[in-house]
Formats: sequence, structure tokens, C-alpha cells
Amino acid sequence: MLKNPLKIAVLGSSLLTAATAQAETITVAVAANFTKAAEEIGAAWEETSEHDVRFSFGPSGELLAQIQNGAPFDAYFSADTERPQILMDAGTARDFFVYAQGELVLFSMDLPVDERAETILAEGDFRHIAVANPQAAPYGLAAQQVLEARDLYQRFQAEGRLATGQSISQAFQYTTTGNAQLGFVALSQLRDPDSPVKGQGHRWMPPAEDYDAIEQGAVALTRSEHPEIVDDFLAFVRSDQGTAIIEKYGYQTP
Repeated sequence: MLKNPLKIAVLGSSLLTAATAQAETITVAVAANFTKAAEEIGAAWEETSEHDVRFSFGPSGELLAQIQNGAPFDAYFSADTERPQILMDAGTARDFFVYAQGELVLFSMDLPVDERAETILAEGDFRHIAVANPQAAPYGLAAQQVLEARDLYQRFQAEGRLATGQSISQAFQYTTTGNAQLGFVALSQLRDPDSPVKGQGHRWMPPAEDYDAIEQGAVALTRSEHPEIVDDFLAFVRSDQGTAIIEKYGYQTP
């Protein structure tokens, strides 16, 4: 028999309130190319944790600038390793690791780049080719390197053929909406189960030696007020479950 049901009810309510109060939300800055993979990883981690994760997506360079200007992020997932290393060198980040290696793809909805990409590029029989901004997005730098290896980047630039997006997401949008007849995008964008062009179009994988490996690095930020929660999230990213999600989206993992 319950001697004091009211007291027990109040105690239960207090415990629930305390548990709710302990739940925290961490904010992670993530390179645009990793959007879908990050969202799926975040949802999977939240199922194992009492805490939540919120993402801010954008070009790696812009996210770095926000962090350097005091943006309250808890962790940073870049599309390269150089930018996280800048934060490590400055003492504002810790626990650097490579979480994925991306692959560059030339994609077109209509042009048969899978059969004759080199010829299409050389002849320039198109109005625009989409690339991400090489200054802000590592995938844009990789695209520039592929074109420079064929003496085409400056030519396309002079002819006004480059449709330059501020991120790989914008370059992808230009390509898939027809604003550019072809474009350099991330393989992960084509592998996305919800991709608007899944199973459509034509693709060509440039030789790996034509561009620097797109190793993507992550760090925890020392300004975070929730370091233990951040550590738990980063451990999940590196777990078997996390790496399986990363590979599902067309990345290689360490």
C-alpha cells in the first residue's frame, strides 16, 4: 500500500524535471558536402544519448571564419584538414581526426560525360560548368586542380563559363537544376538516398592523381561548455555505426 502517494508523485515529477534539465544541445559546424551524412549520424546518436545535436552547414572557409570570430560552436567538421589544423595550432581546438575522404565527380543531367568527359571539356560545347568556390570549399579547389591539369580553368574563367557557387551544395544545385550543363560535385551528393537526381544523369570520376586527396578533418572546440557531450558525439562518429553511415554516402573512412 502507498503510504503517501502525493509525496511519491511529487518525487517522481522532480526526478523527471531534473533529468530534463540535464539534457543539453551541442552545436556542430559542418562542411556543406557532409550535410546528409551528418543529419543521419546526428539522428542515430540522439537515439543513444539524452542530449541533442544541432548542425550549422556551410562552406568550410566561412565556418572557420565564424569560429575565429567567436561563433558558439562545440565542434567543427571541415571538408579539408588544413582549416581544423589552423584551430589546433591556435590552441582553440583539440582531438583532431580525419573522419572521411571525399571523392569528386563531374556530373551532368544531359551531357554524356560518362562516355567522353575529356572531349566535352576540351571542346567546351556547353554554356556553364558549376564549381564550388576554390577559396572557401575544398571540393572547389579539387575541381580547379582537375581543370588546371587540362589547361582549362583560366580559359573557362575568361570565357565566363564558370558558375561558381559559394559551397558544394550550391554547385550541386546549379548542376541539377540546369543552370549549368555540367558541374563538379561530391560523390556523396549523388549517393544520398534522397538525392533529387538519384539514378539519373551521367557522371565521370576524374583520376585521383589530378587533385589533392579530399581528407576531411574534425575537431572539438576548446570553448565548448559541454566537452564530455562533444567527446561522446565524436566517439559515435568514429564508431562502427557512424562509419557505416559515412561510407553509405560515398565516402571512404580511415
